[in-house]
Amino acid sequence: MSLAAPAATPAGRKSKVGERRRIGERRIVPYLFIVPHYLMFIGFVLLPFLFSIVLSTQRYNFTQQTSRTNFPNNYVNLFTPDSLYFEQFWKTLWNTVIFVFLSTPALIVAALFLAVLLNGKFRGRNGFRAIYFAPWTLGVAVVGLLWYWILNSQSGLLTIWLNAFGLTSPGWLTETPWAWISILLATVWWTVGFNVIILLAGLQAISADLYEAAAIDGASKWQQFRHITVPSLRPILLLVVTLQIIASFNLVGQPQFMTGGGPGDDTRPVLMYIYETGFLGRQELGQAAAMALLVAAIMIVVSVVNFKFFSSERS
Repeated sequence: MSLAAPAATPAGRKSKVGERRRIGERRIVPYLFIVPHYLMFIGFVLLPFLFSIVLSTQRYNFTQQTSRTNFPNNYVNLFTPDSLYFEQFWKTLWNTVIFVFLSTPALIVAALFLAVLLNGKFRGRNGFRAIYFAPWTLGVAVVGLLWYWILNSQSGLLTIWLNAFGLTSPGWLTETPWAWISILLATVWWTVGFNVIILLAGLQAISADLYEAAAIDGASKWQQFRHITVPSLRPILLLVVTLQIIASFNLVGQPQFMTGGGPGDDTRPVLMYIYETGFLGRQELGQAAAMALLVAAIMIVVSVVNFKFFSSERS
């Protein structure tokens, strides 16, 4: 007894089986999942960004809610040495660049070192991973105030300990370069856990067969790290470096709570100056918007250069 072949479905008509789609196969379903993200992106990123572009062309006083066209004076002020904003803007921008150069290598090296250690098989490794990641869940105000009370030269916890051993505490928050070292220390303690988690995920994706083959060939641990671990982590390192540069450019909370931008203006970052320009003193919100857009453009250029020089075909 032969079985009859099912009749072919005419072209242009859907079979009943084809009409029964699984969840996620309808064209509209993926868009429904990303609609909340796009709504938040439009409301909290795109519209404020477009508004800041318009605002940067205005002379807008935040208190009096008055504005008038001031293009391109807000931008010209940033490149005119006689301008009220020229010296402070470029000085604070240079302070931020200094922090980027200090924090990025420190956080990448420390995170990679800890990730390699935590990638081993030993009892309690999940607990250590949680310990290193925990500070990242704290807010910048908590971190800033915590390290302020640790490093305060008057009654800080570290100062008291050093005095108990007959040692003199330096001006952690009031002298250069100790102020930068203090901010860097607090930042590394606060954010290194995030980089560790990302790098640890990349390490766990590397095949163990590569290390076994290298060990059989007589490669040392350092040679395995140099020729297997680092090349395999190159796409992840590119991501971490880029995120770290962007995060370091956004420095504001740590010096605001720990040093107040001092001593002098040596640790005053550009975002703090932008905030002060827009919301304190003269409250020139249009001028602050122009500063913020220029800093954003610099960050974009730095990110593109970073991808250009450190990316590969795989990354």
